[in-house]
Amino acid sequence: MTSFRPLAAAATAAALLALTACGSSGTADETATTAAAGSGDFEPVTIEHAFGSTQITERPEKVVTLGWGSAEAAIALGVVPVGIEAQTYAADENGQLPWVAEALEEAGAEPTMIPASVEEPAYEEIGALAPDVILAPYSGISAEQYELLSQIAPTVAFPDEPWTTPWREVITTVGTALGTPDEAESLVADLDGEIADAAAAHPELEGKTVAAVWDVGGTFWVYKPEDSRVDFLLDLGLESAPAVEELATDEESFVYSLSYEETDRLESDVLVTYASTEEEAQTFLGQSYAQAIPAVRSGAVASITGDELIAAMSPPTALSVSWGLDTYVEQIAEAAAAVR
Repeated sequence: MTSFRPLAAAATAAALLALTACGSSGTADETATTAAAGSGDFEPVTIEHAFGSTQITERPEKVVTLGWGSAEAAIALGVVPVGIEAQTYAADENGQLPWVAEALEEAGAEPTMIPASVEEPAYEEIGALAPDVILAPYSGISAEQYELLSQIAPTVAFPDEPWTTPWREVITTVGTALGTPDEAESLVADLDGEIADAAAAHPELEGKTVAAVWDVGGTFWVYKPEDSRVDFLLDLGLESAPAVEELATDEESFVYSLSYEETDRLESDVLVTYASTEEEAQTFLGQSYAQAIPAVRSGAVASITGDELIAAMSPPTALSVSWGLDTYVEQIAEAAAAVR
């Protein structure tokens, strides 16, 4: 998964009217039954987000998740969605990320995999599931798409900017929507404990400055501190390199492109890069513009290699933290140990 998911204009109102008349499918009911989370009465909640607010008056029993991380949060909180948006990056033939596939197998659940959004969410497939709520707190849906989705079911969008919601907030937002806010806070605390333990085991990370970049498709991307993958690096004790913000542009809220002629200005103690294969990682490091980066010259580079590990930490989710944390931290710690 990358954070560059294009979402275009909304579907026509006529198409929406057609799909909202659809009932739930027998297959979805039989194979992707949602487990009721929590116990006791459900307290109605109002969740504020970028497009206004969403009221949820009854405990959701049929949940659809869109974007990144909300499916994992729901599953970790005891609710298997009836529909999960398929992933196209680092996923299996079913569109399931490895930690999601493992959790679903353990639960004996087979939810409907909704086609991945290309220009539009899969309104027809979502409507056929007759969900009680649509969770998209880490996504790129537009205001028009939100309105269309809201005509299917109450929809929770991202709180501020698309594709920037901190992973902890994804969990707590999902927990609020499902009526399990205490369980969500406990889950975050448990994951924070794992991260703290990993950071404590690698004191060499503390205080080192970091820049996270991805050279893909002929463009050199630098991730801003607002990006969840950078936020996670800071959780480990690293600090965002001042050069990251000094060179930043406003082209995106979480990332910007840097010309190859300016890479020598990207000063940091540690450089974190991403590549699908080891060959791809070495090809990047061999480029003249990569060699111009101070951290590359000093050998303090953590090449996060392999789509699954990249996806697990970019950004992390309720299930992927435990899945990839140790390997990820060890690779970054090796780079930090090279700082002189």
